[in-house]
Amino acid sequence: MDLITNLGHGFAVALTFNNLLFCLIGCVIGTAIGVLPGIGPVATISLLLPITFGQPATTAIIMLAGIYYGAQYGGSTTAILLNLPGEVSSVVTTLEGYKMARKGRAGAALSIAALGSFFAGTVATILVAASGPLLTQVALSFGPADYFSLMFLGLVISAVLAQGSVIKSIGMVALGVSLGMVGTDVQTGQQRFTFGIPELSDGVGFVSIAMGMFGIAEIILNLERPEARSVMSGKVGSLMMTREEFKRAVPAVLRGTVVGSLLGILPGGGAALSSFGSYMMERKISKGRHEFGTGAIEGVAGPESANNAASQTSFIPLLTLGIPANAVMALMVGALIIQGIQPGPRMVEAQPDLFWGLIASMWVGNLMLLVINLPMIGIWVKLLAVPYRHMYPSIMIFCAIGVYSLQNNVFDVYQTVVFGIFGYLCSKLRLEAAPMLIGFVLGPMMEEHLRRAMLLSRGDPMVFIERPISAVMLGIAAVALVAMLLPNIRKGKDSALQEGG
Repeated sequence: MDLITNLGHGFAVALTFNNLLFCLIGCVIGTAIGVLPGIGPVATISLLLPITFGQPATTAIIMLAGIYYGAQYGGSTTAILLNLPGEVSSVVTTLEGYKMARKGRAGAALSIAALGSFFAGTVATILVAASGPLLTQVALSFGPADYFSLMFLGLVISAVLAQGSVIKSIGMVALGVSLGMVGTDVQTGQQRFTFGIPELSDGVGFVSIAMGMFGIAEIILNLERPEARSVMSGKVGSLMMTREEFKRAVPAVLRGTVVGSLLGILPGGGAALSSFGSYMMERKISKGRHEFGTGAIEGVAGPESANNAASQTSFIPLLTLGIPANAVMALMVGALIIQGIQPGPRMVEAQPDLFWGLIASMWVGNLMLLVINLPMIGIWVKLLAVPYRHMYPSIMIFCAIGVYSLQNNVFDVYQTVVFGIFGYLCSKLRLEAAPMLIGFVLGPMMEEHLRRAMLLSRGDPMVFIERPISAVMLGIAAVALVAMLLPNIRKGKDSALQEGG
């Protein structure tokens, strides 16, 4: 009964005019950046962080969340019609969706992608609402040592599941944690790693890192790539599925929803891993597996349901534990901290409007996406006709204005440019930026819990082993790290990620 009451309160918050408006804005922007290849939700949220500061925290997070799951919807449109994945998680959709379009079934593919995403999003929203308070009660029993071990586990998993070398990913995590240490120590008042630069006494700017590593770096990379967009000239066709297609799609949607809901919770899992996992499952167990490679509807229904479910359930560790499951969630943590809110188990009690309003807005946003996507397919496809060379100057200008407006300090703009160049070099060297951002967000929190744990234990490091929860999490982290360093498992992970992305 409490759950229904809380959800009723959440809908009362989400259905206010201001929150509805910003939810719609987020969904439209998310769909647009999902349609446009090479931008992605991480870069877009990074660039739009400054405009959320003048809004209440609930409104800001609702808009950013709308951008995230809106991108999962939008990416399927160009993946099916043009064989161009607008978003990373839509790569798998191109495998069967584009072949369906070539056979004249583009409308059916778009229809099942939208309906499957809506169903999966609804189920995942209910899961978030039901599990959130339960996990919060469990998390309240955590001590400082348990929190430190939990965050350490999150960092290890984010490094282990990243593409490429595990050693490189661990190095990026360590770099992120180190950058989080820059500034004035809260307890001693001493400046650390500022190198005599007064502007660094307050630490490295989160927005500067996010905008530079994901926004500016992505723009530079896009300018390197030759544009090869060709707008589809044929008709989309009927959006109605045949009875046979519907019968085959429904089980795939159900299985994709389960896969996405589970993998979305894992640190580093996210929508891309979920959509790939669903595709591999459908290729092995679906009744239409003999059609895979020629346009099987299960290859669209399953992955699209999985990636949208994952984008919703990735909020569970953020809202209940304060642990970001991926780079987008790390940006959400940064946005909350800038708003003066510490995400974690006490957020349900301290910020009920934000917690339940965000959960209710997920369902509202999914309904909005269902309504605005199918009727506006033609508009989204025409958006691809705009040359990127005409778009990036305005993006750069708004980026610079946004960074400068935070503290009216030109140093922040220089800082963003430096991280932009560094992010570009990281891409060239195949160093993932996401583990670094997660390390930057979790680093200061880990330091705080480490200090508390050591104070309570009077300097005895065995407290991390003596507490059962902490010991289990450290054990899981060690097993995951050792397993990924084994040659056979590492090769299997790398080949799976290459096949999926």
